[in-house]
Amino acid sequence: MQKVIIDTNVVVSAALSDKGNSSKIMSLVLNKQIYIYYSREIMDEYMEVLSRPRLNIIAEKQQYLLDGIKMIGGLHTPKVSDIPLPDETDRVFYDLAKEVGAIIITGNRKHYPDEEFVMTPSEFLDHIDYEH
Repeated sequence: MQKVIIDTNVVVSAALSDKGNSSKIMSLVLNKQIYIYYSREIMDEYMEVLSRPRLNIIAEKQQYLLDGIKMIGGLHTPKVSDIPLPDETDRVFYDLAKEVGAIIITGNRKHYPDEEFVMTPSEFLDHIDYEH
């Protein structure tokens, strides 16, 4: 099964719209077709961002996504690397992906080094031959 780390921007995008590639990816996770890893730090970030009032994401939707990720995914705490990153706040996603051999799915590729395992939602769906 394909292992993934999902950047917060993809989770938020899926919470904001039931259409689009981010939503398709979250459906794959929640239907156990791909396997998501997360850390406590990542889950804290998901919770903090999803609950921002300006995003206006209903509490039930937030809880559904968070509970699904916790129930289906794998909790893992990665060792902290010293690889330079354009956005230091994304280190936990990068380190976790490197450690567990997963693909990072992000809407902000520029926040990560230019590596094969960093993909946009569209690139990831093409990678797994998902029928759009």
